[in-house]
Parts: sequence; C-alpha cells; structure tokens
Amino acid sequence: MLGEERLKGRRHVRTSEDRSFLVLLAAISVAFGWVLWPFSGAVLWATLLAIIFAPLYRRCLEALPEWRNLAALSTVVVVVVMVLIPVGVVIASLVEQGGELYQRVQTGEIGLAHPLQQLKSALPDWAASVSDRLAGIDLSALKERLSSLVVPAGQQLAGHAINIGQLTVEFVASLLVMLYLLFFFLRDSDELNVRIRDALPLRASHTAQILDAFTLSVRGTIKGIILVALIQGALGGLIFWLLGLTAPLLAGALMALLSLLPVLGSALVWVPVGLYLLVAGAVTKGIILLAFGTFVIGLADNFLRPVLVGQSIRMPSYIVLLATLGGLATFGANGFVIGPLVAAMFLTTWHIFVGAKAQQ
Repeated sequence: MLGEERLKGRRHVRTSEDRSFLVLLAAISVAFGWVLWPFSGAVLWATLLAIIFAPLYRRCLEALPEWRNLAALSTVVVVVVMVLIPVGVVIASLVEQGGELYQRVQTGEIGLAHPLQQLKSALPDWAASVSDRLAGIDLSALKERLSSLVVPAGQQLAGHAINIGQLTVEFVASLLVMLYLLFFFLRDSDELNVRIRDALPLRASHTAQILDAFTLSVRGTIKGIILVALIQGALGGLIFWLLGLTAPLLAGALMALLSLLPVLGSALVWVPVGLYLLVAGAVTKGIILLAFGTFVIGLADNFLRPVLVGQSIRMPSYIVLLATLGGLATFGANGFVIGPLVAAMFLTTWHIFVGAKAQQ
C-alpha cells in the first residue's frame, strides 16, 4: 500500500511538472511571437518564397552539391531579380501614373459631365424628361458632387502612393530581414522540416498530411490566385495601353487587385470604363475593351487556374471570396495571402478528421 501511494505521488508530481512546463512553454512562445510581431510580414513572405522557390534551390543544390550556401544565395539573387526589382519598378510607375491621373481629374480633363450630357441628349424627349423627374439629374450639381468626392479621394490616394513609394527605414529593415530569413529557410529547409515534424504533437501520418497540404496550399494560393490575378492585370493594362487610355499601368494594377475577388473581379474596372467610352463617343474603343474584357480577361481565370493550380487544393469561389475579404480586414495587405491559406488549411484538417473518423 505504501509503495502504491508513493508511486501515485510521483506520478502526480510529474503530471504537475509537465503541466507547469507546458504553461511555461506556451507563455514563452507567445512572448517570442510578440517580440517578432513587428517583422511578421517579413517572416511570412520569407516562408512563402522559400516554399515557392524550393524546387529552384534543389536544382541549384544538384549542380552544387557541396555548396549549400552558394545554392541558397543564388536562389535569393533570383528572387531579387525576378520578384523584388520588378515590383519596385511597378510601384514607382504606379506612383507616377497615379499622380498624373489625379492631376487630370483635378483639372477637369477627365470627368463625367460631358458623357452624361451626351447620354441625355441621345435619349428621346420623353425619356429625358422622365429621367430628370425620377433621378433629378442636374449635371452641374452632379459634377460638383463628383469633384467633391473624387478630389479628396485622389489626394488621399496620392498621399498613400507616395508613402508606399518611399523607402522608409522600417520597409528597408523588413526587406533585409526577409531576404536574410529566406537564405536560411532555403539552406536549412530539410532540418527545419524535420524539427517541425518532431515538434508537432500529432500523429506522424497526420503531421505529414498537414505539412504536405500546407505546401500545396501555399503553391496553389500563389499560382491559382495571385499569379492569375497578375496575368489578368497584365492583360488589362495591355489593352488599356493599346487603346491609348489613361494610366494603363494603374488600371492593370487595380484589375489585378480586384481579380483576387471572385465573381466580378477585374470587371469592376473594364466594364465601367468600356461603358464610359461608349457614352463619351469612343464607340470603337469601348466595344474593343468590353469584348477583350469578356473573352480574354474574363475567361483567363477559367483556363489558367486549372493549369496553374494542378493538383493543389481547390476551394469554392465563395470560400475564396470570404477568406480574402476576411484576411484583408484582419491582417491588412498580407491578408490576401493569409486568408485563402488559412481557409485551405481549415478544409485540409477537417478532411483529415473526417477521413480518420470514417476509418474507425
């Protein structure tokens, strides 16, 4: 009896010690995450880029089997040349074109008064009178209202664009941290993968499934959402440039951003602009833009997404929409990646749970 009581007492002590250690582990982990939070964006993008460019790193490592540092450094240089430099050039051009567009709106060179006047004059007398009575159209008042809305919005947008374009100390520090982490994430990817698998308190089979699904989710999110959005934005900017429209790069960037949202997406840009051109008298340009948007930009998603995503996790469009909007609202600009990624992992873990339950 005495031996059993001592054994129970030792087990109780060990259980209390284990619980205390788990509490300490959780507290230290939270504190460490809090310390790293200012660079959370750098850690996020270093992780994503390491996963995306891991195949390239492996090819470099095959060519340089005894030079892991050189292989990782070469991959980082490729990332800088292929990703960071083009993004910097695009941002600088966006700032320039955004300022030009704001000036043209402020000076009245671009406005809706003339197209609305043309549309009103094209209507029959009875339709024009009905529209005046029902909608209370007053072109001068409408122009003033639009100016009062557009000009302050343009000032704020231009201010934000300038702030984004400036290389602040915080931005430079985050960029350097991201590149620094990317180098080590690539070089030590195998060791980090083993440590993560050993640290997760899950079954080995579940851990392997979750980590594999995370990798597929990252690549599927980048390819199926971001890359398709960039392609749609590039197509939109190209047609704007070919038609000689204002700020083609800015329009393309806006279409790429809106393409992240399913259903309407980039149509929120090219449809109003196409209708504006029709009403303004540029019928040919309006028809070309609407046709190109419908049959090229609009269908690019349907053809490109299955090819680019491949066997990666596919989500219903409504989940992508909610996850993207929720991610943007919660995490800011990084949310357009975090939201769909969290949604993909949510579906994956529930798929594993349902499959394990069915096997019981």
